[in-house]
Amino acid sequence: MRIATALAYCPFNFDPMHIKFGIQESLGLRLQIVRKKTPATSKANCPTFILFLSALFILLSPHSYGQDSSKYHLDAYMQAAFKTGFNGNVLVAKKGRIIYQQAFGFRNFDIKIPLDNQSIFTMCSVSKQFTAMAIMLLYKAHKLTLNDTLRQYFPELPYQGITIANMLDHTSGLPEYQLLMVHNWDHNQIANNADLIKMLAVKKPPVFFKPGEKYRYSNTAYVLLASIIEKVSGQSYKDFVNAHIFKPLKMKSSEVYNQANDHPEGKIQDYADGFMYVDSLKKYVPAVKVYPLVHYLAGIDGDLGVSTTTGDLLKWDRAVKSHRLLTKKNQDDMLTPHTLIDTSAKLYYGYGVETGKNELGSFIMHEGVWPGYRTCLTRYIGPDITIIVFSNNESNAVGVSRALGFIASGREVIPPYLHKEIKLQAEELSRDTGTYLSPAPVELISRDGKLYRHRNGTPDIELKPESRTKFFYADASDRQVEFVVVNDKVVKAYLISNGIRSELVRQN
Repeated sequence: MRIATALAYCPFNFDPMHIKFGIQESLGLRLQIVRKKTPATSKANCPTFILFLSALFILLSPHSYGQDSSKYHLDAYMQAAFKTGFNGNVLVAKKGRIIYQQAFGFRNFDIKIPLDNQSIFTMCSVSKQFTAMAIMLLYKAHKLTLNDTLRQYFPELPYQGITIANMLDHTSGLPEYQLLMVHNWDHNQIANNADLIKMLAVKKPPVFFKPGEKYRYSNTAYVLLASIIEKVSGQSYKDFVNAHIFKPLKMKSSEVYNQANDHPEGKIQDYADGFMYVDSLKKYVPAVKVYPLVHYLAGIDGDLGVSTTTGDLLKWDRAVKSHRLLTKKNQDDMLTPHTLIDTSAKLYYGYGVETGKNELGSFIMHEGVWPGYRTCLTRYIGPDITIIVFSNNESNAVGVSRALGFIASGREVIPPYLHKEIKLQAEELSRDTGTYLSPAPVELISRDGKLYRHRNGTPDIELKPESRTKFFYADASDRQVEFVVVNDKVVKAYLISNGIRSELVRQN
């Protein structure tokens, strides 16, 4: 009865065999133990055995496991994601209580070391909120003001009128440092923040715009913020973050980690190496072999550099929510939507975090992107749902995070699956072409016997048919377009993005 209930409860019409086998294996183990302790001839023990078996079935029921059946939905999705290429760690919590935490795949593809929940990942740009917090702590201590200018701390730089607030919310207009270092730095040497500042002072690359004029994401700004933290505090960025953030929050598995400089004898224990899939080799290779900048920019901190576990990052999320490190006013200042990023999506940037609103309500989040890694930290404010996704093979952390948020909120999500392309005649594709709203206009066009998604300002993406009415994006982004056809006419269409279905309104 309970096994049947468990299987019937499997979400989204997803094949429940992995759940079924998990129950059978667990049940088989328990029955084996019982048989050893309870002879088959002992009728007196039968009621005890029946009670035990009933209790076991109740424990295996999804309704009782952790008092949160969404664990089963989350696992169904993640098992499917793993089968289709996801590699990394995830954590989902409600009101700070972990309801799902799991590791998938390897922390090193070459020697097949498996990930576990204690595996440590670089946070990429999720690190920016730690830099913002460090600035706000110095602001709280009256060691600086947000109106201080960059040239107050680095007069050798040619950039006039740029404030700390401009750097925090990406309205500084500062030039991008990575291309500057790619073209001007000795790639056999490991650069640090001081090296970058010297390069900016000598080369004087121009700003993109006047400070405060518009939004442009700036890694350079956060590197310079880390250097301001060092000047004001008298400590290294690493030591300041460790003393004033990691230690107070008991984030014992976290550090500002420079693999090249900090641990010459080897990587920190449980560190997840970044890998990238190389088509020509048909395998995953270390990202540093594809992008050498991973090595020679390894000494630069502030825009990235923080390494941590999913469990430690949840401690950070709880501290931000409860303003443990800042006053409520200062914390609110950090999370305030200071500058508009995307008009259509109504996405804003605060200090080190993005803020916005979608079908699940208001959220704060930040993603991280670096060769070999993708990371994402999201919290939906109303229901207090936190989603943490780390990948060390460049899996779509943002897409997975969004899907897990919907599942944790009780919404339907279609698990990912492997797509198989079929052949369609060119004339069959003309029926599906046209302009759709999603909510921004998206045009589907036919060219050279293929269907493409066309959007001004972005490259066309091929849509490959897997049936007469369903096409998948050829960029491996887990997106599909599904058409509803009546009398050989498209009457409705849907976009399925990371398992979340939304209607496409046809305009012509």
